Amino acid sequence: MSRIASPAELSPERETVDTIIRGDCVAALEALPDRSVDVVFADPPYNLQLSGGLQRPDQSHVDAVDDEWDRFASFEAYDAFTRAWLLACRRVLKPTGTIWVIGSYHNIFRVGATLQDLGFWILNDVVWRKTNPMPNFRGRRFQNAHETMIWATRDRDARGYTFNYEALKAGNDDVQMRSDWLFPICTGGERLKDENGRKVHSTQKPEALLARVLMASSKPGDLVLDPFFGSGTTGAVAKRLGRHYVGIEREQAYVDAAAARIAAVEPLGKAELQVMPGKRSAPRVAFTVLLESGLVAPGTVLHDARERYAAVVRADGTLVANGEAGSIHKTGARVQGLDACNGWTFWHFRTPEGRLAPIDELREVVRREMAKAG
Repeated sequence: MSRIASPAELSPERETVDTIIRGDCVAALEALPDRSVDVVFADPPYNLQLSGGLQRPDQSHVDAVDDEWDRFASFEAYDAFTRAWLLACRRVLKPTGTIWVIGSYHNIFRVGATLQDLGFWILNDVVWRKTNPMPNFRGRRFQNAHETMIWATRDRDARGYTFNYEALKAGNDDVQMRSDWLFPICTGGERLKDENGRKVHSTQKPEALLARVLMASSKPGDLVLDPFFGSGTTGAVAKRLGRHYVGIEREQAYVDAAAARIAAVEPLGKAELQVMPGKRSAPRVAFTVLLESGLVAPGTVLHDARERYAAVVRADGTLVANGEAGSIHKTGARVQGLDACNGWTFWHFRTPEGRLAPIDELREVVRREMAKAG
């Protein structure tokens, strides 16, 4: 069950994990310790600047975003608001953390400029293409069929942020995940409704969108902050995916709906939540370790996959080819006349069954033994 608290009931010294903080986002963020959050997902007011109600050609009313929280007196007022909440988020974001901000053409360019002004470093803009966007009823503009998300690190020199590249690629038929994502808007049973059948929140985001965000940029156990919690989509997805959350929301009706929604979520098990490790996260193994462990013997002849080139392994871990010695990488590059080469995948050994296999397979044997020992 989500804990619900006001900023006055919290302090940086008290536990705020899996909590919905009821109040203004900037003031409520003061309850969080410095550099304590792994990921921020922010769905701020878009400042749509609607001056009146929308109607369809048949004169029926369009249930558009006309909430008071989306109204600002001017662009300058919106920019000041944006700067304040981004500064507060930057304080609580870990040096290895990242932030996502979603918006439309009404606000995302202003948000992006403020992000850069405050020192954030933009990694990507990701386009959410909607399979079922709302029509443009007046027929005077293109149908607005997408929203934009900005993904950024805390600063330009940030290192060690989470990006589950290998897992995303494997789940995308072994093709790199692109920056245009196709999802429907939130409809059907996922859309929260009140007792009168009206939408609880006018801009509820689909869980599939949040799931990809969190699967891409976080790990199980990470803390996700949503400073505009709304109907609690971030919290519901975080709980299901084994992440922790802190949500900030000032509207009591949204807080109640989010708390009930999250309480009904069943988390996935540990086995289902394991993230496919990336090659960069694997421990470094030097070629000499293969000799020290007996997987390769001095004097072994290595070949490329097509057996055009050959090199002999020396006891010091270097290779000799055509009378010249060097590392597995430099020797591989030299015999091919190239500037660089990945020796782990270029050089092959003969297995007991007689097949040629890359020496990278032997490196993986060492890594598995290291994992067992650890």
